[in-house]
Parts: sequence; C-alpha cells; structure tokens
Amino acid sequence: MPGGSPAITAAVFRAVRTGNAFEETVERLLEGVKLGVYAPGDRLPPERELTRRLGISRITLREALRELAAAGYVETKRGRFGGTFILRQPEPMVHDELTKAAWIMGAQLDDALTFRRVVETGAAEMAARASLTMEHRENLAECLAAVNACEPAGYRPADTRLHLAIADAAGSPMLTASVVEARVQLVDLLNAIPMLQRNLEHANQQHAGIVRAILAGDPERARRAMEEHVAGTAALLRGFLRETA
Repeated sequence: MPGGSPAITAAVFRAVRTGNAFEETVERLLEGVKLGVYAPGDRLPPERELTRRLGISRITLREALRELAAAGYVETKRGRFGGTFILRQPEPMVHDELTKAAWIMGAQLDDALTFRRVVETGAAEMAARASLTMEHRENLAECLAAVNACEPAGYRPADTRLHLAIADAAGSPMLTASVVEARVQLVDLLNAIPMLQRNLEHANQQHAGIVRAILAGDPERARRAMEEHVAGTAALLRGFLRETA
C-alpha cells in the first residue's frame, strides 16, 4: 500500500526542525518520493495528517505542495476522490551535481555508509528473530517480487521499498526510523549509480537470500547476507565516485 506501514510513514514524514520550515517541508515530501515510499500515481496522506506529522501549519504545507506542483512532481485534485498525487520522481544527479554532493559529504560519506551497514544488518537480524505476521510475510514477498521484475529505471525505489519492508518486519519503529535516515543520507548518490545488468542480477540474488533467511527465522544467516549486500553496494558506490571524480 502507498506509504507502507505507519512506522515507515512516521519515519519519512518526521517533524520539521530547522528554522526554514518551507524548505525542509519540500525536502521531506521529496524524500518520500526519492525513497520510493510513494511512487508515481500514489496519493500522499491527507493535509491534516501531514501537518500533524511534520509539525507545520497548513499554509506552509500548501506552499510546499504548490512548489512541488510547479516543478511537475505532484498534482492536487479536488473533490470526493481528490488529494495530492505523485506525478514523477526526481531525476538522478548529473555528473557535476554528484561530484559536488560527494565532496560536500566528505568524511560524512564513510560515516553514512557505516551507519547504514550497522542499522540494516541489525534490521535483517531482528526481522529474522521476530514473530512475523502474515502481512509482513506477504509484504516481504511482494517487495522481493517487485524488485526482481522492475525495469532498471525503477530499480532503486523498488530496492529501497524492499529494505524498508525488512526494517518494518523487525517490529521496532526506532530501528525503522534509523534505516529510513540511513537511506535518506545516501539516496541521491545511490540513485545516480548506473544500472549494470550484472550488478542488478547479483543484488537480486542477495535480496532473495536475505528474505529467505528472514522467513526461515535464521538471524545469523540474515545478518551475514545483509552485511555482504550492503558492503557490496558501498564498494560499488565508492568505485563509481572515483570514476566521476
């Protein structure tokens, strides 16, 4: 379902905390799209829910939505079946933007990759230890099937949805929020990595191994499989950034 579980929605649309509420609101809404939590055609939560979650006024929210509508990311429809709908995802960074983003992050990039490794391996382990509901099992299977079946252009969002489903299955809202934060820190860089068929096939094999271990209730195997997967992605990202430097 659009937006995923309540824990994922809460983590994506966390409260705005900076002095510029408008700019951060725009960024929060875009993060939900970049991460693939909301795909083209999906409807965002109602204004009342968004203002409550983000801790902003309705005026600020509507200004942010107008900005996103002007840029072609969303469309607001009125009436019984109305709401704000996602039209498209932001395009991946071009070469100069990617180089600048990596330079700005500097040492923070290594920290972000370390943070991701810790929280995502922990999420896989705890998901395998959890008493999974039928909804969690079906969601994991559906997300795995989706990432296997999607075209390269939609791969990164589908990949993120699978990783968030794994975090959600662990049953810890704080852990889910940490995985969302780790993905937010890296999403622009990860989305810019070229879609190489061999890498995608290998990643999908790893995804299948992770999900199998979780569904089998094997925490050690789930942790090892996720650790191998995120380490490989980190190596691929570093190699890509060296090529673009």
